[in-house]
Amino acid sequence: MTEHKTTEHTLHLPHTTPPLHANQRHHWAVRAKLTRQLRDDTHILARAAKLPQGCSFATVTLHYLPTTRRRRDRHNLYPTVKACIDGLVDYGLVPDDSAVFVSAPEPVIHPANRSPRRSRLWLEIETKEVA
Repeated sequence: MTEHKTTEHTLHLPHTTPPLHANQRHHWAVRAKLTRQLRDDTHILARAAKLPQGCSFATVTLHYLPTTRRRRDRHNLYPTVKACIDGLVDYGLVPDDSAVFVSAPEPVIHPANRSPRRSRLWLEIETKEVA
């Protein structure tokens, strides 16, 4: 039986709000540019954090801490999650973004934090490597 080593990592994204969401109506070129930027940002952050490469499985959860108490639909954040996962695949965290290698639970929207007056966006990544 194969043993797996599980590790947890956090990547703080350089965005204060989700750059992509399902209700946006951008021109295709604008959307492509935003997607590419988010994908590249995630790749660079993964490299800087020295995340492992060639993992057998990863669970990637997006967390969003807004500054206002407005109601939000967490399912609208999946385009941001998808671009981040693609960046992690580009980095080599896992071989592919299929369900065989990656799980993406629902994004987590935390209660508004008005104290610092700054919203935050981060990824929590749990990796499994063959030990």
